Amino acid sequence: MGDRLEADAVQVGDEAPVMSHTLTRSDLVMYAGASGDFNPMHTDEVSAQAAGLPSVFGHGMFSMGLLGTALTHYVGVGNLRRYKVRFTKQTWPDEVLTTHVVVAAIREEDGEKLVDLECSLANGDGEVKVAGVAVAVAVAG
Repeated sequence: MGDRLEADAVQVGDEAPVMSHTLTRSDLVMYAGASGDFNPMHTDEVSAQAAGLPSVFGHGMFSMGLLGTALTHYVGVGNLRRYKVRFTKQTWPDEVLTTHVVVAAIREEDGEKLVDLECSLANGDGEVKVAGVAVAVAVAG
């Protein structure tokens, strides 16, 4: 597969290739600049610690983007129909964040074969940072 789900090959329980990313402070600064989200809790160590946090923490939307990248690499950019997440825990610099995407169900709707996916992003200790669901269309092989 790799860049699309093939209707005659996808099965419940199939898993997407895992993607991992080590969150860096540079990621936080670059994402702040790209998104316009300059909340100092993401980029200013002094402000974050003054607020009682151990450190700066990652933007939720950056984490959602990491998971979304794993999804689109698996199903194909044009085949992702829905993507919804819940932010469950903060991400911290130097954490290795790893994706998990699994086919939960396959169904027909309006003449299309749709694939329901469960997905998450977790750190090395297995703490889920982002949990979500997605729907993709499977295409003829």
